[in-house]
Amino acid sequence: MLDRIAGLEHELHDVEIRLGDPAVQSDPKQLADLGRRFKQLDEVVSAGRRLRQATEDAETARAMLSESDGTDRDEWRTEAELAESGIEAAEEELRLLLLPRDPNDDRNVIIEIRGAAGGEEANLFARDLFTMYEGFAKRMGWRMETMSVSHTERGGYSDVTAMLAGDSVWTRMKHEAGTHRVQRVPVTESQGRIHTSSATMLVIPEADDVEVEVDDNDLRIDTFRASGPGGQSVNTMDSAVRITHVPTGVVVSMQDEKSQLKNKAKALKVLKSRLLQLEQEKVNAEAAALRGSQVGTGDRSEKIRTYNFKENRVSDHRIGLTIHKLDKVLAGELDDVSDALVADERRRQLESDDSV
Repeated sequence: MLDRIAGLEHELHDVEIRLGDPAVQSDPKQLADLGRRFKQLDEVVSAGRRLRQATEDAETARAMLSESDGTDRDEWRTEAELAESGIEAAEEELRLLLLPRDPNDDRNVIIEIRGAAGGEEANLFARDLFTMYEGFAKRMGWRMETMSVSHTERGGYSDVTAMLAGDSVWTRMKHEAGTHRVQRVPVTESQGRIHTSSATMLVIPEADDVEVEVDDNDLRIDTFRASGPGGQSVNTMDSAVRITHVPTGVVVSMQDEKSQLKNKAKALKVLKSRLLQLEQEKVNAEAAALRGSQVGTGDRSEKIRTYNFKENRVSDHRIGLTIHKLDKVLAGELDDVSDALVADERRRQLESDDSV
């Protein structure tokens, strides 16, 4: 493992030199790519240096232990044990850092939540999910920006789009994509019966402007008046924007801003991120159906997670995790679920990767 780190140290030095090259600094895409690689390498090399230091400390302690006696021998034995523990910890850290990286790990994400099966109750649940992710983002120190919301008459969200920015945001949020199911008594239910409804969650890696070039000739841009709950007009100007990417058929609409230019800018950001996702799906055959596998049809039977209000229970069906603190989870305390999903992904990677 230390031999491998030596090679990465040389690469880190090379990347650092290239980052200072004026030609690289004038190329936004190359600069962004090298900046991401420098961050990755620096993290691995730092862990490797800790392993090297712990190894040297262990060798010194073992050598001194063999030459000492009495109290000194006890002290050097303790030093050797501490160094061995440091080696184990550093090796475990490196095994995780050396796993094949998800190309989107350093990206921000765009999330889209939509009410699915269950009528208005599904829209109310979509709002609850959005509030949950707002709370989770605050706990994680992420920045969350609402980009578009379609309200319903009872206060639900038929769909809502937002951007999340911060450390490890893709690493964690990619596991939230799919169909979420809720079991509770709806506010619309007069008999007190429990209903099952669902909302879908789509998670898209944000595209850098320099990564996805969009030809204006490939875009069809329509403007219309923004509408509020029940379809009522909330703007007398045609400020809402709908952009269609003709070659792919991807459509994005934005209406939250009063400015048509601001809505257009937000719509283009989401459009580029969707196009980046499509391009990644073409490159990676295993992710060829990413959008479909994330969202599916929205049918309740396709759920990745169930939120049961009567039992105060949250169950993630992918990893068999059940916790009884639904109230706290919906308030944003999603840590236990998120940690378990990330740990499960790393466990499966370690089992399938023979190089670490």
